[in-house]
Amino acid sequence: MRDVIVTKDGPHAIGPYSQAIRANGFVFVSGQIALDPVTNTLVSGDVGFQTDRVLKNLSGILQAAGSGLEKVVRSTVFLKNIGDFAAMNEVYGRYFSSAPPARSTVEVARLPKDVLVEIDVIALA
Repeated sequence: MRDVIVTKDGPHAIGPYSQAIRANGFVFVSGQIALDPVTNTLVSGDVGFQTDRVLKNLSGILQAAGSGLEKVVRSTVFLKNIGDFAAMNEVYGRYFSSAPPARSTVEVARLPKDVLVEIDVIALA
């Protein structure tokens, strides 16, 4: 079974992809950037502020799928500048303070809308 997840608790997709897919006991959430889900506009601020918005977006989408951040088993963090790792990690750690998921963090040349951070996750449904 494969369910497409659509919610107003996360930014609507800005391309041909789903916010998330629930399949075989997992939820696969597309990469999220610092878009306000109400206005669908980019929030301004440093990487910590953007990371906070991204994790709120991920949380909203996961909740709509019947999951939550506490069920995340894998995440990938894409940073525009690896020098922002400590600031991103400080905010990320507030959301995943107990038994954090497996994670990769990579620096990339460019992200959608020139944001500073993008994160995708896989969680248990």
